[in-house]
Amino acid sequence: MIRIQLDEPTLARTRIAISPLWETVCGLYLLARHGDAQPWPYAAWGRQARRVLTEVPAATPARLYLTASPWLPDFLSPVPPTAAPSIEEELAGLRATDPDTVEEQLRRWPGGELPAWLRPFRDDPSGALDRLADGLEAYWVAAMAPFWGRMRAALDEEVLHRARALAADGPDALLADLHDRVRWQRPTLTLVKSNEQSFQVADQRLLLIPLIFSRGALVCSAEHPEVVAVSYQARGAAVLADDGPAPPPETGTDRLAVLVGRGRAAVLRALGRPASTAGLAATLGLAPSTVSEHLGALLAAGVVNRRRVGRRVLYGLEPAGLALVSLLDVTVAPGDAALTGDDPVTARAS
Repeated sequence: MIRIQLDEPTLARTRIAISPLWETVCGLYLLARHGDAQPWPYAAWGRQARRVLTEVPAATPARLYLTASPWLPDFLSPVPPTAAPSIEEELAGLRATDPDTVEEQLRRWPGGELPAWLRPFRDDPSGALDRLADGLEAYWVAAMAPFWGRMRAALDEEVLHRARALAADGPDALLADLHDRVRWQRPTLTLVKSNEQSFQVADQRLLLIPLIFSRGALVCSAEHPEVVAVSYQARGAAVLADDGPAPPPETGTDRLAVLVGRGRAAVLRALGRPASTAGLAATLGLAPSTVSEHLGALLAAGVVNRRRVGRRVLYGLEPAGLALVSLLDVTVAPGDAALTGDDPVTARAS
């Protein structure tokens, strides 16, 4: 377990950010753990990513994350500079890392002698960081960018949902409902991991980073002087599936689908949290026009509602819709169960 004791000022400054770089790094950890047999819904992405690492020479430096030890210095995946940076902005930050920061973090390497994969950062930090950033950029273009539109739509929905919860109910309610591997019992945030560590955070900012690839690693970064950052598994990883949502178990009858049809049943299940038409389409692998048709019918039936939040139109379940799902939906999608397993890799211990 990693136990992080948060004081009141830090808790009050809780924020949420998206990080393309953290997604990239944790995706590489997922490749390291599962190799060619990526679990649902990562199989199609995994095949593409493996081809890139094998066939695109410019991406070779990114392989560092496949061979790295479970502990990774924070400078190799810095805290995102804004709430929604581009990959170019994050790689620029990686390149601009102060050599003194690199030296300080490497000096605390557990066990003393640095492994071979870290020595270039000690001997020539600026050159090593440039090479790594170049490799990550090439890897991103070929392995991540083709999927990023769908991922970003799901992450935007996640951030909007969490931001509304934070504004309405405060950080305590938000942290208590992040994920079953992120536990909150004031004043301690516990990350369920294989290693043991505890530390205190005073007068900083807690930054939560939802990741489609958090199954690759549950990440904690505490080296930044103003921010402690924690990742968690975002809902919506199904957007990466090449064959749509995980199929229901073959045994038994999908009673909700029998009643309202498979498409509308999928929309009802996905509305366990508010979502836009575009977000639903990305999550379910359906055309936006098809989702709109299903939503129109469900609105007419009075089982979903529609409201505007800023520039977005969000849909959610009415009590009747919630009752339908609760009473008739007795199956659990395989993808949901797959995302609750043990942490395969400790990205870094701060």
